[in-house]
Amino acid sequence: MGQAVAASVGDDPNTRVAAGIDLGDSLEEALAKSDTVIDFTLPSFTNELIECCVAAGKALVMGTTGHDDDQLKLIRDASESIPIVHAPNYSVGVNTLFWLTRKATEILGPDFDLEVVEMHHRHKIDSPSGTARRLAEILTEVRELSYDDDCAHGRFGDVGPRKDTEIGVHALRGGDVVGDHTVVYAGDGERVELTHKASSRLTFAKGSVRAAKWLAEKGFENGLYDMEDVLSLRQA
Repeated sequence: MGQAVAASVGDDPNTRVAAGIDLGDSLEEALAKSDTVIDFTLPSFTNELIECCVAAGKALVMGTTGHDDDQLKLIRDASESIPIVHAPNYSVGVNTLFWLTRKATEILGPDFDLEVVEMHHRHKIDSPSGTARRLAEILTEVRELSYDDDCAHGRFGDVGPRKDTEIGVHALRGGDVVGDHTVVYAGDGERVELTHKASSRLTFAKGSVRAAKWLAEKGFENGLYDMEDVLSLRQA
């Protein structure tokens, strides 16, 4: 992802890579040269990154997933001091899928059973993906359900019949799959499926660069944003 972001920045005449960070590099020196940090790393780096960005007053575009509740609170608290775009997926297509999922769930109503299926490459660490979790969260928000109580992560054994409020979330892993996500609406006599398939990491990288430029256009206004804000989908 770092290479993809660097390539996307290089393709945009209005942006440049001020510094790249690897193990052993000075984060403080890199921040001093930069306006915005684009982060696709690991949750284990998040606390240090947030602390340094707040201290330096630098904007942050965060694509890292798999944070625990304490880290999510840290991100929310930091957004009071710096502008942060935090999204599970920076693809324009996936964020359109988020919007379509909300609309389809509202239109189809409670008579359709809901399932989320995702597939990623064999090296992905967290499960379900941040994107799949966000899709399930959208479903729970519209249905006024609870992610923790109503989402079933896979099924095994004699689990009994499906509950009316149940939302299935299923993670597949294998090969070099960049990212596939499907929301299934299964009703009596018909089924609707919304699917997005990514074939290149460049789509995520380009979206993150777009988010960084959006923060600059807003004058680096403090707050916590996501790609629905960047793409003005909340107004649609």
